[in-house]
Amino acid sequence: MRADDWHLTHDVDGFLDRTGTFLHARPVRHIVTLSAFQKLREQEADASGAQTPATDTRVPVFGWVERAGEVGGTFYHLPSGGIGLTPLSPTRADALAARLAGLGHSLPYVSADRDTAAAFAKAWQRYAGVGAAVRVRLCLYRLGELTPPRPLPAGRGRPVGEHHGDRGQLMDWCREFAADVEEDVTIDAGTWAGTRFARKRYTFWELPDGVPVSMAGVNPMLAGVAQVDPVYTPARFRGRGYAGAVTVEVSRAALAAGAESVVLFTNAANATSNALYQRLGYVRVTDCAVYDFTQPRPQP
Repeated sequence: MRADDWHLTHDVDGFLDRTGTFLHARPVRHIVTLSAFQKLREQEADASGAQTPATDTRVPVFGWVERAGEVGGTFYHLPSGGIGLTPLSPTRADALAARLAGLGHSLPYVSADRDTAAAFAKAWQRYAGVGAAVRVRLCLYRLGELTPPRPLPAGRGRPVGEHHGDRGQLMDWCREFAADVEEDVTIDAGTWAGTRFARKRYTFWELPDGVPVSMAGVNPMLAGVAQVDPVYTPARFRGRGYAGAVTVEVSRAALAAGAESVVLFTNAANATSNALYQRLGYVRVTDCAVYDFTQPRPQP
């Protein structure tokens, strides 16, 4: 495959017009890409859409590869972040790495399913002359038959926003969650709207006395898929079943709202959370990985 078999653009709407059928055909596996483009379209709705050549590395660039008129894979690369890929063959991943390296793109990381991420990382090392190391391995789960834990812990689920002080509590817990997963983000009243934690529906699990002890968020539904993210319980409340209870609460609500699929990601290294979600009825779909790229040390 030639590197120029990849079609590049900066036009979000044009990209989705060409690739929408492909992305929506497997919305569970493509949920990260669909979510990224939904956010970009929302941002572009408030901005002027000046056209920019696809060789300009200062703006987002998107692309797709096709054969006989059929789209077979896509990517997105944001200037402030890395590259996100749908599943690709090693040949297509190699061709994409060659194309982007030839255009002078700089990539801090790649995020994709396990095999695609590994293939692209190997190719990017060769074409860009950088190092690569796995940052995290993830598991994508899809809800099968929801199985609430028995017995449920004392308390109830409550939508966030009903009580005074909910916003402050929510930001505190999102900040703690980000620190736990080593996510470099500033979360406060001034930055909240620009973080990935905004624009979600949140639920607290609260004790009978009204004290919140756990939370779960759900992204806006896309292509019939609702993604649970994040789920967080402060350390002092862990081990009592609250995370399972609040996950069941938001999963049931997503199904009631019309979701055809409910999904979530876990850290593959966290045996506790993986076992919990499987007990609740979540079934493993695929493994994913994020590789960080590092510049090589200069030779003396």
